[in-house]
Order: sequence, then C-alpha cells, then structure tokens
Amino acid sequence: MDSTLIAIIFLVALALFFDFLNGFHDAANSIATIVATRVLSPRYAVMWAAFFNFIAFAVFGLGVAKMLGKGIVELSQVDAYVIFGTLVGASAWNIITWYFGIPSSSSHALVGGLIGAALVKTGPEALVMSGILKTVAAIFISPIVGLLLAMILGVIVYNLVSKQTPSKVDHWFRKGQLLSAAAYSLGHGGNDAQKTMGIIAGLLYSAGYMQTFDIPLWIVLSAHGAIALGTMSGGWRIVKTMGNKLSKLRPVDGFCAEGAASVVLFGASALGVPISTTHTITGAIIGVGTLKNIKAVKWGVAGNIVWAWIITIPAAAAISAAFYWIGVRVF
Repeated sequence: MDSTLIAIIFLVALALFFDFLNGFHDAANSIATIVATRVLSPRYAVMWAAFFNFIAFAVFGLGVAKMLGKGIVELSQVDAYVIFGTLVGASAWNIITWYFGIPSSSSHALVGGLIGAALVKTGPEALVMSGILKTVAAIFISPIVGLLLAMILGVIVYNLVSKQTPSKVDHWFRKGQLLSAAAYSLGHGGNDAQKTMGIIAGLLYSAGYMQTFDIPLWIVLSAHGAIALGTMSGGWRIVKTMGNKLSKLRPVDGFCAEGAASVVLFGASALGVPISTTHTITGAIIGVGTLKNIKAVKWGVAGNIVWAWIITIPAAAAISAAFYWIGVRVF
C-alpha cells in the first residue's frame, strides 16, 4: 500500500471522526428540549435522535455536500494538507467548545477550517467568496428565522390550547415533542452529515480517485452512521446549556421550538445551503422564551452563545492554518 493511499485512508477516517464529534457536540440541539421537559430520559432521547439522524439520507438530496465540497475553496486548491488542517481545526474547536459547554456551530468550524488552511496554502484567491458570504449570512439569518417562526408557531399553538387545562396540554405535547424532536433530528442529519460528505468527496476528487465530483453511496452511509453514533454519545455539557440555562421549557414550548427549527433546516437542505443547526435551535428557544416573558430568557447566557458564533470561523481558521503549516513541514 503506497503512502498516498495510506494518507487518504487516514484523512477519511479523520473526516468521519469529525462527523462523530459533530453528532456528539450537536446532540444537544436534537435532544435538549425533550430531556429538559422530561419527555424522554437522556438515554432514550439520544437513541431517538440518532435513528432519525441516520435515516435522513433517504429524505434529502446532496446539495449541501456539493456546496461544502466545492463552494468554499476552489477544488484545485484542495489537497491532503488542506483537508488535514481543516479537520484538525474544526475538531479541535468542537472539543474546546464542548469542554466549556458552549453550543457553537460545527458547520462553521468546518468552514473556518477550510478557509484557514486554504489561505496559508495559496492566499485569498483560493476562496470562493460567493459561497463563503452565503454561509456567513446564514449565521445571522438562521437564528432570526428560527426565532420568528417559533414565535409565530407559539402564538398559534398557545391560542389553540388556551382553554385547555395545563395537565391536558402537557399530556398532548409530551407526545407531540416526540414528533417535533424526530423532525428536528431528521433535519439535523440531513444538513450536518452532508458537510462531511463534501469534505471526503473533495479529498478523493483532488487526489484523483474520482473523475468527477460526486458523492457515492458509501460516503453517504458512512457520514450518516458517524453522526448518528456521535449523537448517541451525547454532549451532556451542552445539553444542560441548551435545555436548562437558556430558558425554562415546557413540552409545548419544546414542541414549538423544535417544530420551527425543523422548518428552517428542511428548507435550507432543500436549497443546498449549509446552515448551523445550533444557531437555528438557539434562536427558536429564545423565540418561545420571549413569547412567554422576555425575562424568561437568560440574556447573559444568550450573549455568550452569540459571541461563540462570531469567533467560531476565525478561531477554527487559525487552528487549521497552524496545523496546515505543521502538516506540510512534518509530513
């Protein structure tokens, strides 16, 4: 087995490790509300979310994968060192933010990693600015849309159940949350797993193992399997932040937040736009919290989360740039 093939196998494994971390880090997005409202125990919640993470490949197209594979950095500039720096930068940032319980975006960590490594290799001409600007715009758009949709859905649902007893509402929406959590996990798997697919396909294409840029079935299944396993492992530090520290949730609130966020994720995946599931669900939780009472949202916690969003791309880019430089000189 030649050294090039060994390097490719190692990088594919590293990409799937990042995908595992993505699921581990973002498990909070899928399960925080159903755990916080005690609809499911943590153990069953992660199993529920992981199942829908995995089967998402049967629902969504591959527009997001193609966008990440060739829409952030010119394919001609992608090589093993760029992929190495990208994956180490994104994975390191995920581990750092998990340790501190900060719900940052794995998606934007990956984008930042690509940018950092490509800048060190070639400079600004390696970047596809149209794709980067679209991704950066989503940092601001997805939480706002999630917030607004959650408020709209909340107004509709709260009015529909206003004459019912709290116990009856709680009973209905404890069941309803199973559906909304399933829809959200489906959207999460459909958008986030595709980002790793794009990285692996870009690597294989640049190395000459694929004649055209495409996403074969084995990459699709591997990526969905890795993110599902990560979700089953559960990033409990972030679950606590999303489920308890941001706003106190009831089952009806969790249903509205997850339902609104699911709509955003389904729409983005259909359009082939890589967005942050973290940003989307955070905006939705803030939306339902604000609808109840503006004081129901812990704005200090929300502010810390927003700062993490802002620094994710440059922080991951910096780590990626350093490891690209190390990789070129060591390997």
